[in-house]
Amino acid sequence: MTGHNSPVRAPGWRIPVIGGVPADQRLLGAVPELVETVIAALLERVPTYRRLPREQIAGELAQVTERRIRALAQAVRTGLPAPEAEFAAVREAAARRAEEGLPLDAVLLAHHLGMEVCWELVTRQAGDGDAADLLVLNRLLLHQLRQATAAAGAGYFDERRLPDHDRGPARRALLAALLDGAPAEDAAHRAGGRLPPAYAVLRLAVAAHPDERAPDVDASVAGRRKLRRLRAELDHRTRQSVLTDLSPSGGVALVPLDCRPDAVPAAAWRLLADTVHRAARAAGAAVQAGAAAAAPAAVPGAAVLAREVLEVAEAFGRPPGLHRLDDVLLEYQLSRPSEARSRLASLIEPLEDGGELLVTLRTHLAGGLNRRHTARALHLHPNTVDYRLRRIAVLTGLDPTRPADLLRITAAIAARDAGPAPEPA
Repeated sequence: MTGHNSPVRAPGWRIPVIGGVPADQRLLGAVPELVETVIAALLERVPTYRRLPREQIAGELAQVTERRIRALAQAVRTGLPAPEAEFAAVREAAARRAEEGLPLDAVLLAHHLGMEVCWELVTRQAGDGDAADLLVLNRLLLHQLRQATAAAGAGYFDERRLPDHDRGPARRALLAALLDGAPAEDAAHRAGGRLPPAYAVLRLAVAAHPDERAPDVDASVAGRRKLRRLRAELDHRTRQSVLTDLSPSGGVALVPLDCRPDAVPAAAWRLLADTVHRAARAAGAAVQAGAAAAAPAAVPGAAVLAREVLEVAEAFGRPPGLHRLDDVLLEYQLSRPSEARSRLASLIEPLEDGGELLVTLRTHLAGGLNRRHTARALHLHPNTVDYRLRRIAVLTGLDPTRPADLLRITAAIAARDAGPAPEPA
C-alpha cells in the first residue's frame, strides 16, 4: 500500500527529469506563466479566437487552459491517463466553441498550441543527458494530445448533431403546433410526454450584452454565448421541460403548468419571475417578459397577449422582469385606441411647455407622493416642489395633493405615453 502522500503511479513509471527538475514540478511551478503564454499564442496564431469576448478569454478560456495544464502535470507525475472527467470537460468546452460558431480546425489547433507551449517550457533547460527522459516525456505528451483532440472533436460534433437527435425536432414540432393552434396531442407524445393542463406563455425581450457592442468582438459569437447561458438557466429552473424559440434578442418560451390557467397560484408566478431574473443574470443582459397562462388549445391567443403586455411594459418604461396583464392593466387599456384615451391625454397638455413641471409630476408620483423624496430626486428645495405642484393644479385643474385627482392624473400620463390615438377610419 502506498503512503498517504505517495501518488498512485503506473507500474515502473519514473517521472521524467529535465534539466535536473522533475517535469511535473516545472509545469506546476509555471502555471500562471503557461496560461498567459498559451492565451497569447492562441490570439496571435488563431485569429478566430480574437472574436471571443474579452470576458470569456480572461475567464472561461483561461480557466480551461489552467485545468488542462494541471491535468497534464498529473499525467506526467503518475504516468497514468487523465481521468474521464477531465476529457468530459474537454468535450463540453469544444461543444461550447461549436455553438459559438468557431471552426473545428481552430478548436483542435488550440490544443496543439497548448501542448507546444508546455513542451517548450519544460524542455527549455534540457541538458545533454536528458535525451531518454525527453523521449519519455514526448511520448506521454503526444498520448495526452491524442486523447484531448479526440475528446474535443467528439464534443464539437455532438453539438453540431444536437438538432438531429434526442427529440429536438419533436419538441420544435410541438412548439410550432401549440403556437399555430393545431392539434398537439400527437406532437406531445412524439416529444416524449403529454400536454399539461396549461402553459405559461412568455414573450421575452433580451437586451444586448456589452460584448455584442464591443468593436473588437464578433457580435454573433457574443450573442450566441449570451443565449446559451439564458437557455441553460431556463432549462435548469424549469427542469428542461420548457419549449423555446429564442434568438439573442428574445423570442417565446412555453413553461408547462400543472394547474388550470385560471388557477395559477401566486407562488408559481413568483417562481417564473425569479426564473426570468436568474436567466437575465446568467446571460449578463436585461430581460423583460410579457406573460400569460393558457390551456394548450389557447396558446396562440396567450402568445398575442404576452407580446402585447411586453410591448406595453417596454413603452411605459417598466423595469426588466416578468409582467402580466394584471401588472399593466391601466397602461394596457390606455394603449388601446379610443376617444377617451385622447381626451385623457389632453388633461396634461398644459404641462407640455413647462417640461420641468411634467418631470416633477412624474417624479412625485413615482416616489409615493413624498415631497421630500421628490425634492431629493430632483435636487430641489421642498418649497420649490410645493410651488410646482400648485402650478400643476392651476394649469390642469388636477391637484396632485388631492387623492380624488390622483387616478385621473395617472391615467392622463399613461394615455399621453401611449401616443396619439389613430384617426377613425
